[in-house]
Amino acid sequence: MSLSEHDLHSEDIHPIDIVEYLAEHHSWEFDRIADDQIAMAVEGQWRTYSITLAWSGYDETLRLVCSFEMEPPAERLPEIYETLNRVNDLCWAGAFTYWGQQQLMVYRYGLVLAGGQVAGPEQIDRLITTAVMSAERFYPAFQLVAWSGETPEEAMQVAIAEAYGRA
Repeated sequence: MSLSEHDLHSEDIHPIDIVEYLAEHHSWEFDRIADDQIAMAVEGQWRTYSITLAWSGYDETLRLVCSFEMEPPAERLPEIYETLNRVNDLCWAGAFTYWGQQQLMVYRYGLVLAGGQVAGPEQIDRLITTAVMSAERFYPAFQLVAWSGETPEEAMQVAIAEAYGRA
């Protein structure tokens, strides 16, 4: 059954309720932290990603944060930041940042729904899927820079081409 076959297109449904439905639909572990926030774990090829979505009624934005732990050696941080710049040049939706105190690599995106707009389940599902796909695509480059001593330019070669289709 497709996502659109469910009655999730009502203007009365809260965006986090849709996210909770999607988490159940995909069998993702999740925790409804509050009425306007949910955290979940999504398994990728490289690792399990922590994803949090929060609704802000103040600015009518659905915020997504997708993170994974990363503890690069301090002497490699300049190269990590250069890699982040190169990665973000390739990201049209969302951006990566490194939260050094928490030792987290973070992909974040804000879906603005101003004027009473409503996000549908397909749109929110795509938002989550894009976050995981971006993390999966660039994870190897971050690791190569942090641990293999490769330059950002060399490491980006593993992420340059996006794969399309299915094997």
